[in-house]
Amino acid sequence: MNLLTLRIASVSMARALSVLALLGAFILAAPAKASLPANIAHAHPAEFIEAVGNNALEIVKQKQDTIRSGDLDAIYDMVNQHVLPYVNFERTTRLAAGRYWRQASPEQREALVKAFLGTLVRTYSAAFKQVDMGTQLNILPFRGDADADDVVVRSTLTQSNAPAVAVDYRLEKTPDGWRIYDLNVEGIWLIQNYRNQFAQQISQSGIDGLIRALNQQNQ
Repeated sequence: MNLLTLRIASVSMARALSVLALLGAFILAAPAKASLPANIAHAHPAEFIEAVGNNALEIVKQKQDTIRSGDLDAIYDMVNQHVLPYVNFERTTRLAAGRYWRQASPEQREALVKAFLGTLVRTYSAAFKQVDMGTQLNILPFRGDADADDVVVRSTLTQSNAPAVAVDYRLEKTPDGWRIYDLNVEGIWLIQNYRNQFAQQISQSGIDGLIRALNQQNQ
């Protein structure tokens, strides 16, 4: 499989990646509402996901005209302004790159993070339009130790036009509070999915080849 001609292997994968886009929309829009507590990143991990997700979901519903217009520049602006406070995307990219991350120069790492983020936004931006007034995020009972440094919050995403989807958020605890760095949708972890694709592309054309392939997708 070549990143330039990325194909989804199954209907399940395609549906999962569409949901990832919806969740990305929730996160990137989250801070826009003043009622979101300033210290939410230090709350219980389940409360963190519930507050961010529900607040963002309300905003996405209110901004469907902008989302449905397909304005990628506007979507990029929202990501740049709002996704970083809640997501450690550098860690996401590092884990997706696996052992090859250690071989990359600082410049290559920076370029790869930017290219990967652009790929996710562009590839799955169409799924942002699937949010409707019946879309709901339901947090499931928390399992594990809320005081741990790495936890998983389970949830289901329900929509009026599709069956409910199980979604797990993997979070890390940082000095600034919780940060999301991976998502599991119907058994498919985002990092693992892209790690396999990245490894194949890097073995063919190196780290620079992977960055070029991602950037070509983003044009």
